[in-house]
Amino acid sequence: MGGRTRAVGLAALLIALNGCRSVQSTFQSHGPAARSIAGLSWFMTILFLIITLVMWGLVGYAFYRRRGSLAEHEPISVTGGQAWIAIGGIAVPLLVLGVLFVLGLQLLRDFPIHGMHGAGKHSQMQYTMKPEIRIIGHQWWWEIHYLNDEPSKQFTTANELHLPVGRPVNIEVETRDVMHSFWVPALHGKVDLIPGQPNYIRLEASQAGEYEGQCAEFCGEEHSRMRLLAVAQPQSDYQAWLAGQRKAGAEPTTADAVEGQKIFLSGPCAMCHQVRGTIAGGRVAPDLTHLASRQLIAANSYKNNDAYLEAWITHAQSLKPGAEMPNLTQFSGEQLHDLVAYLRQLQ
Repeated sequence: MGGRTRAVGLAALLIALNGCRSVQSTFQSHGPAARSIAGLSWFMTILFLIITLVMWGLVGYAFYRRRGSLAEHEPISVTGGQAWIAIGGIAVPLLVLGVLFVLGLQLLRDFPIHGMHGAGKHSQMQYTMKPEIRIIGHQWWWEIHYLNDEPSKQFTTANELHLPVGRPVNIEVETRDVMHSFWVPALHGKVDLIPGQPNYIRLEASQAGEYEGQCAEFCGEEHSRMRLLAVAQPQSDYQAWLAGQRKAGAEPTTADAVEGQKIFLSGPCAMCHQVRGTIAGGRVAPDLTHLASRQLIAANSYKNNDAYLEAWITHAQSLKPGAEMPNLTQFSGEQLHDLVAYLRQLQ
């Protein structure tokens, strides 16, 4: 009994802790598009519950009302039961599906996501404007480009999307490999990333906060760890964040970070990753120019701290099997410490 009690207690604790995290749900909306989707979701849920209760009521009525054998009851053609079949089996389903179809079309008209044309009733900007952000899906991480007419103001980051509060942002989405699906349920619905076909979505956050997103289209063995964090900030904070991200990577200021930079630039890291302001110009993996400013690593699968950084560098395939990041076990303990010290100061 003692072991069973402890197991139950542990399960309850895990559930409670999980409840402290933000939940990806269409019912928790923090933007105009998400509110419309939540409204339709609530309508469908309530309608489903009503229909279910009615159906169970009819089943219960039939179970207790009808008695005797089949031979004792008149055929359905004699009692006029065809009307019940026509109403319950044809008319009611057609009515329900027709209403949902019209509401769905209205929602799509208000929030077009498959082209930069038109504008819904909630829009403040026309879709004819250029996208501000381009998001590229990879197996299994998100490459995020902040666009600008001035090349010096463009930069690239990964897996953490920052947005201004109270202003719609046009985003272009693409994929470099298989099909993915971009979804931040608190802000909008899903939009597919189709090979060779760019798509578009408009995100608007009505209040500051952090909202979890992820790939919603199965894209391989690590699909569940292709996550995204959307950070909505007040306009002033957002502009400050943009200014900070446009800067080159910070120069190391401590002895171990200086050694770590040498290891980074002379080893395999610089072949895949980029740190602006250094000779590291790799483009096949996430840009690490401001890695330390991100809350999470490995497409938001693990916390961005020393322990997980060391584990990710040396045994990425254990943390995320199948990822393109290889296990780098050639570093000594001191080299690994210095390398992490360098990465941790890339604010």
